[in-house]
Amino acid sequence: MTDLFSYIYVIAAVVALFGAAVFVHEYGHYWMARRRGLKVLEFSIGFGPKIFGWKQDGVDWSWRWIPAGGYVKLPQMITSETLEGHSADAEKLPPITPWSKILVAFAGPFMNVVFGFAIAILIYFVGLPVPVNPPIIGHVDADSAEAKLGIRAGDRIVQVNERAIKSWEDVQETTVLARTNVLAVTIERDGVRQTFDLTATVNPIIGLKLLNLDPRDHPVIKGVRADSAALEAGLKEGDVVVSFAKVPIASREQFIKLIQARPAETTELVVKRAGQDVTLAVTPRLNPATQKGLIGAEIGSDARIIYMVQRPGPTPWAQFSEVIDKTISTFGALAHSKQTGVGAKDLSGPVGIFAMLASQVKTDWRLALSFLVLLNINLAFLNLLPIPVLDGGHILMSVVEKVRGRPLSLRLVEYTTTAFAVLLISFMLYVTFFDIKRIPLFRSLFNSEVQVENATPPPAVAPAQP
Repeated sequence: MTDLFSYIYVIAAVVALFGAAVFVHEYGHYWMARRRGLKVLEFSIGFGPKIFGWKQDGVDWSWRWIPAGGYVKLPQMITSETLEGHSADAEKLPPITPWSKILVAFAGPFMNVVFGFAIAILIYFVGLPVPVNPPIIGHVDADSAEAKLGIRAGDRIVQVNERAIKSWEDVQETTVLARTNVLAVTIERDGVRQTFDLTATVNPIIGLKLLNLDPRDHPVIKGVRADSAALEAGLKEGDVVVSFAKVPIASREQFIKLIQARPAETTELVVKRAGQDVTLAVTPRLNPATQKGLIGAEIGSDARIIYMVQRPGPTPWAQFSEVIDKTISTFGALAHSKQTGVGAKDLSGPVGIFAMLASQVKTDWRLALSFLVLLNINLAFLNLLPIPVLDGGHILMSVVEKVRGRPLSLRLVEYTTTAFAVLLISFMLYVTFFDIKRIPLFRSLFNSEVQVENATPPPAVAPAQP
């Protein structure tokens, strides 16, 4: 029952937060349209069939089933007719000035920026959880290029491509956005730092390049199957694996590989149970399909992301600066796709946004608010791109109209808007397809172990000079 209420809470929070971002954007259009004397026919959050709605002051307000955005129907701006169709009995309305069109189009993204700034101010006062897990390397395969260079388990990553690193999230983000697959990685061991040129390879699960380095963690037995080698050996749920075949275990993947390599071989297994080391003997059985060993246990990990609450939180300017830096880095990676491997398929549509927002809501509401700052700034930026059907496209066409001294051809505007609407919808379907393929990854993020501590993280230590 607790899980049910938790899921209901997460779903309700995600819908409310995303809906708030859409609402303030559309309300910006609505408010400015009213101020400029434009006719407003409809205000909608979402697309498709109506869930519920009401009429007030001549405006149809509604919430619709497809939560991919929203719209304000303004017949004098030719915004929604191309998508909703013309009304046969539509009243004749006076034309509006290009300046009014520009103001109405700009008001939506502007309201997203204002909303994002207001949330950033709130975060400053309530604090923000920040990850404090040090990026310590776990198992390093003895035959790997990294091991041959001298990298060992327990080494700590402090810099990637000259960027200071605080967490594994920093490591992965810097690697993904780098315009090369060979990165300068600085590790620290016993206070001594050394830099290596490491090659990143494409991870088949997420389709992006990552370093061949894993975080340090210990496998945990999550379940034991009936009539299995694990059950015969005496393994129990909750056992933490310490060593196998006298090899210290530093990751789930390392443990599985060692099991697979020893079918039918009785092997010493040391686990920690109730704070005590327990030595067992396990004989992995041969899997006829793969010809590899297996013990019949569900193997998880004790790795968890630990957050400490920074109070006060980062300043609104610092939050905006970080968001802008991430946005520029992402578009830079897209612009140099051949070098980075980042393409349109790696962007997220509504499914990905909802999934990320859900994982943040589940972890801590302040992280969800921080994600909402990022979402609002990106909504503003994307909507200001000079593409017909987006706000930036309306602004561009209005500027052209002002320069020409007369309105653009109605047919040209409608054809252009319709064409780009089709392209935009196609693009949304394209990224949604890849979002759906990433659902297992989103699920793992949602179910990842986290811990939020109401303590202030230690101050960041500047990287040592070489």
